Amino acid sequence: MNQGVKNLLAAAEVAVPRISQEAARRQVAEFDALIVDVREAEELAQSGKIAGAIHVARGLLEFRADPESPMHHPAFRRDRTVILYCAAGGRSALAGMALQALGYSSVFNLGALQSWIDSGGAVEHEAR
Repeated sequence: MNQGVKNLLAAAEVAVPRISQEAARRQVAEFDALIVDVREAEELAQSGKIAGAIHVARGLLEFRADPESPMHHPAFRRDRTVILYCAAGGRSALAGMALQALGYSSVFNLGALQSWIDSGGAVEHEAR
């Protein structure tokens, strides 16, 4: 069954709710939500990431999020809200569907990094 990327993105947008920058800040402050940047390393080096976010490239997300994987990142817990973002919102929506398939029930799509920046959100750059 070939769905095509357009249909996959449409399904992801329905399955993974969007969250506003303000609501994301509240989730982090009040409930220790995890913010995950799913962009590629080159994008991260160029524009930084949301302050306090972890970086897991989209291609490695399932390996880092699955507690059974030898590559599991301890910040990922199925009982923790996960907020994903990328450059435009498409990869983060698809990443959210992947996390839901792994048993994560509280997953949100923040959308684009630039929207976070435009709303006054803090960004950090990793030392080189």
